[in-house]
Amino acid sequence: MHIEKNIILQRANQKPILIDCYYTEDKSKQPVVIFCHGYKGFKDWGAWDLMAKAISMAGFCFIKFNFSHNGGTVANPIDFPDLEAFGNNNYTTELNDLGDVLDWIQSEFKTNSFVATDKINLIGHSRGGGIAILKASEDKRISKLITLASVSDFGSRFGSEDEIISWKATGVKYVQNGRTKQQMPHFYQFYENFLNNEKRLNIKSATEQLKQPTLIIHGDMDTSVNIKEAFNIHKWHNNSIQEIIENADHVFNTHHPWDDNSVSSELNKVISASISFLKS
Repeated sequence: MHIEKNIILQRANQKPILIDCYYTEDKSKQPVVIFCHGYKGFKDWGAWDLMAKAISMAGFCFIKFNFSHNGGTVANPIDFPDLEAFGNNNYTTELNDLGDVLDWIQSEFKTNSFVATDKINLIGHSRGGGIAILKASEDKRISKLITLASVSDFGSRFGSEDEIISWKATGVKYVQNGRTKQQMPHFYQFYENFLNNEKRLNIKSATEQLKQPTLIIHGDMDTSVNIKEAFNIHKWHNNSIQEIIENADHVFNTHHPWDDNSVSSELNKVISASISFLKS
């Protein structure tokens, strides 16, 4: 298998994006699968690497990347050494990052006989699922879409009116990272960016406009994103399939770090369902 880690996508006057690439060298024209991580996530989190290898072994070129403002750096793509960048992240930045990754794929693999750049699929986890939905609705290069424990709405996640007023007054609010114990900042620009792009960032209207076949996967024990959000996405999109994973939490019963050589049974079901859907 061809595996290339931490490819640096340099961009003029923008933060770089780190990319991992996986594909086998025994099959030509393998469709591309791009994975979008979620909030406080990163491409090397937990068992995502094992998922990447499993899907690539099934005949796909698997791409995963760090959003440019996720808090990681080129030198340290795991964890969050750059909290200033994290605080300046927003949804349109992530959409633009994903667009640049799509452009890079079509350029990077243009003459690579192992990769089919005209067959690009998206997988998005949690917040990354919302980003994937929005991008699929606005970019015809996307063939199929898979959401994993995806959010169905961005606007409701900013807090109460009083919290937003306080946020505006101070210019920043903090969220503790349960694993690293860091106080992670959100600068008020995050909310302003949402208000200025509210139409583009409406997941419901984007889902209703989707033409691509979509697989919606959610765990029935998810306490981070309520399963009702999966039901919403399925209801809004008449060309969608829903897969509920029993006894699965938000990350399908994995964690970081993940030192096992195999994934959890719940994530294995996610991988199997995803491969079947992508091949159908």
